[in-house]
Amino acid sequence: MTVRKLPQVTALFWALKIVAVTLGETAGDLVGITLGLGYVATEALFLTGFLAVLAVQVASFRYRPAVFWTVVLGTSMVGTEMSDLLDRGPGHGSATDGLGYGWGALLLSTLLALVFAVWWRTGQSRDVESIGTRTGEALYWAAILVSNTLGTASGDWLSDDTGLGFRDAFLLIAALMAVLVAVHHLTGVNTTLLFWVAFVLTRPLGAAGGDALIKPVDEGGLGWGTLWGSAALSVLLIALIVHQTRRVAPPARGGRDSSQGAEYRFGEGT
Repeated sequence: MTVRKLPQVTALFWALKIVAVTLGETAGDLVGITLGLGYVATEALFLTGFLAVLAVQVASFRYRPAVFWTVVLGTSMVGTEMSDLLDRGPGHGSATDGLGYGWGALLLSTLLALVFAVWWRTGQSRDVESIGTRTGEALYWAAILVSNTLGTASGDWLSDDTGLGFRDAFLLIAALMAVLVAVHHLTGVNTTLLFWVAFVLTRPLGAAGGDALIKPVDEGGLGWGTLWGSAALSVLLIALIVHQTRRVAPPARGGRDSSQGAEYRFGEGT
């Protein structure tokens, strides 16, 4: 039997992605900074959880929204700590013995380019709605993990190093996202390319949005704090996942997804 394990890219997909990565930012700050666990210990904790839920996703035989979006959340949480460790160095605050946001973003951009180069060399489909092998799925999650890590570094660079601040950085990235939507609908630019550009941009959008939500008012934020900000985002993410789960009818063997309108086609090949 072949099945579809990955969601179609719709407005709901992007809403879930933005909320998930924003929660990853605030939850990472909650555990690593507010609770004082530090970047290294927090990264180890998040990585363990991420690998566990990723194993469930890989073993699954169909698309399960709760599992899929928990993995995406995991990539954001792991990526947040990985980026902070790389850019700021070990610790539990704004340490200054790391590479810095600019160099960190450059290194991660290079790593993401390498992931896509390997993906291209394997000949696997890069259409995120047509991935049908284990190898393709592995490359998909590798690209997501690196892109979310890059998004954290680039978001921090944009907010801090350029002097824009959290809110202006958020508005700038939102404007870029609007341009991508226009390009998608008005031109013939490759949709896979646009997807990955948007996927990377939603991470700094979430990083800037999360910082704007949790940072103190005197630092340009709304002052919700990491605890209440994470709690509010968790409720919103759960509500969206429940909504999508209700829309995705369990497929009959060899059947079709009534809400997504696409045949289940994920196979066991490589």
